[in-house]
Amino acid sequence: MEINFTVSLPRDALSVPVVRRVLHSSLTTLGVDDGCVSDIEIALTEACTNVLDHARDNDEYEVVARIVDDECGIDVIDRGAGFEAADHGNVDAEMTAEGGRGIQLIRALVDSVHFTPGTAQGTVVHFEKSLRLAEDAPLRKLALRREPGSAGLAAAEDALREREEIVAGDTAALAARDGGSGR
Repeated sequence: MEINFTVSLPRDALSVPVVRRVLHSSLTTLGVDDGCVSDIEIALTEACTNVLDHARDNDEYEVVARIVDDECGIDVIDRGAGFEAADHGNVDAEMTAEGGRGIQLIRALVDSVHFTPGTAQGTVVHFEKSLRLAEDAPLRKLALRREPGSAGLAAAEDALREREEIVAGDTAALAARDGGSGR
């Protein structure tokens, strides 16, 4: 099962809490564990803050979220010139550094992160995290209803068979009553 949404945002500090709340609300509604939601929110905040700090003025940026089964993938796409991110965040920032911890935080909080730098469309920060779900998570229930042979589908198939048997029984009873004439 797959759920996708895209949010286009102005390059403005007010956009960060907006997109963070949209994602938080979506993941919480689907039954994702609070700690897991928090990790994704912090990673998203850092990626969006990097857009504010490094993309061109007056540009919009996009956040694309994909939830496939129990995996969440986020793309933060800006219109900036890009940067070489291969080595960023792999080494601890200096204790006295005022910045430079954002990518390090993202790398620590998610399962994987990739950067596609400086294309005509801008930089894409893509990160993924496995979701921890509550036992009764709506995301689990939605996935079960879509799986062949699942409990939800099995119940629907049983109900359909029962209706078919009733119809078949009614048809046979009508035929017997009418003496098999088919009237």
